[in-house]
Amino acid sequence: MRQERDPYRTLDLVNQKLDLMTDQVDKNMEIFRRSQERELELLRAADLQALFRTITCYLRESYGLDRVTVVIADPDHEVRHLLGVVNGEPGPLPDVHFVDALTGITPSYTALRQPWTGPFKAADHQLLFPGINGIGSIAIIPLIHQGALFGSINFASPDKDRFTRQHATDFLAHLGVIATFALENVVNRARLLRSGFTDVLTGWHNRRYLQMRLTEELARAARDSTCLVALMIDIDHFKRVNDTWGHAAGDRVLAEIAQRIESQVRASDIAARYGGEEFVVLMPATTTEAGTRLAERIRDAVAASPIEVGGNQQVTITVSIGIASTSPDRSAREFKTLGESLLARSDVALYRAKSEGRDRIVIGGADGDRP
Repeated sequence: MRQERDPYRTLDLVNQKLDLMTDQVDKNMEIFRRSQERELELLRAADLQALFRTITCYLRESYGLDRVTVVIADPDHEVRHLLGVVNGEPGPLPDVHFVDALTGITPSYTALRQPWTGPFKAADHQLLFPGINGIGSIAIIPLIHQGALFGSINFASPDKDRFTRQHATDFLAHLGVIATFALENVVNRARLLRSGFTDVLTGWHNRRYLQMRLTEELARAARDSTCLVALMIDIDHFKRVNDTWGHAAGDRVLAEIAQRIESQVRASDIAARYGGEEFVVLMPATTTEAGTRLAERIRDAVAASPIEVGGNQQVTITVSIGIASTSPDRSAREFKTLGESLLARSDVALYRAKSEGRDRIVIGGADGDRP
């Protein structure tokens, strides 16, 4: 005899299936929402430093990971230089690793076009996570621009089952696309800023950049109770170069002098073309004595060998340098005025060096002295 189905049991089964489907939809919606939040956070980054911190810190916390690292191919060191365009010397980014080439990072790394998930193998993956121990599984998210791999975002978890070879990677792939777009965006923004802060002829920062950094460095000196030293450098008899060999020769001399000065300054110093044949070097957290030693090295480097001016002709160039310093106290607030005074005093010292015979260094007056 045919057994009739219990309609209530059938309805319960349908409801159970609907509940399971609803739960799955809710879970998928939550995954989608959190993915959107992460992607928006990447797109909100205002500069390179902020973006790298978002990737390595925010994503690590958001995903509950042990570590997130970034590998970026930067053969010309452009990205490293752009890091300092907005905020000067960048803060530490221990989980961001710049390399000149991607070969040898991991097996088949350069062929990576989709996220790779699986167990961590020190022999294969150590360069993605240098100095990090206790990793169980990883995810490698490629960063691809115009079809070419230029790096990756790398997730590390102590749980060996967190990322497996069967792990769905659609959301990770989309995250890589958004991260690539965000990186391209902040790099282009930094390039624009650099063009506004860069002297085209010498490649040095320009006066506008100097004025911005001068205020920042004075505020830092006041906060840290340190001294800021300014060197005002002027090429001796530069008008004679232009008048004798032409402006093209003058441009070559300017560019060469800039290179010779740059070879002597510290990485923490701020160097700028102030205008015409004048250059300024700011030396944070230093002393007048150290500034004088740098000025001597610059003077020697400039005059060390003749400079080609065209037509198989050479000219030996010298510079005059004026030095001034300031040690603002913590109560200082008028940093713009203080900066103008520092440059004015170094300029007065430079004028003395020129009037006393050129090719020499003169130290200016103290903070309170008027130019």
